[in-house]
Amino acid sequence: MSKTSKDDKPKEKKAKPVKEKKVKVEKAAEDVVIDAVPEVDKYDELMDKYLRALAEFDNFKKRTDKEKSSMYQNGVISTVLELLPILDNFERALSSVEDKESGFYKGIDMIFKQFIEALTKLGVESIESIGQPFDHNLHAAVAHVEDENLGENVIVDEMLKGYKLKDRVIRHSMVRVAN
Repeated sequence: MSKTSKDDKPKEKKAKPVKEKKVKVEKAAEDVVIDAVPEVDKYDELMDKYLRALAEFDNFKKRTDKEKSSMYQNGVISTVLELLPILDNFERALSSVEDKESGFYKGIDMIFKQFIEALTKLGVESIESIGQPFDHNLHAAVAHVEDENLGENVIVDEMLKGYKLKDRVIRHSMVRVAN
């Protein structure tokens, strides 16, 4: 029996340290839970900073893309504004030639059509005015005519053709308005 009593004692010794280790593990788990709360807060703070930086970068990309687009459009507008007087002179030259079958007229007409085609490719289009109701967004009234045969605020004559780039007016049409 002495063997049994010897075996019992070591078992009891082993059992006590195991219980103590469990207590230590439980204590360590409590410490981890307590220490993890600041780590979670730090994680949330860093995640918030990351998401804000990501949103700010996305806004930056959108803003720069919009600026590039508007810079391109402004460049096209300023170039077209410089070319419009030349286009006006082509129209005047074509209307002043009496012989429409001459080689001179045909050559000027071909250049004029090519010029119009190039402007159309850029998105420039003329504003239709004659017979249309007056619209202050598209037209500039420079004269007024009394005519009972026409309706009120109807455009009678176009003195200078207007142009727009997509939806933006580059040059208003200078028109004569009835009544």
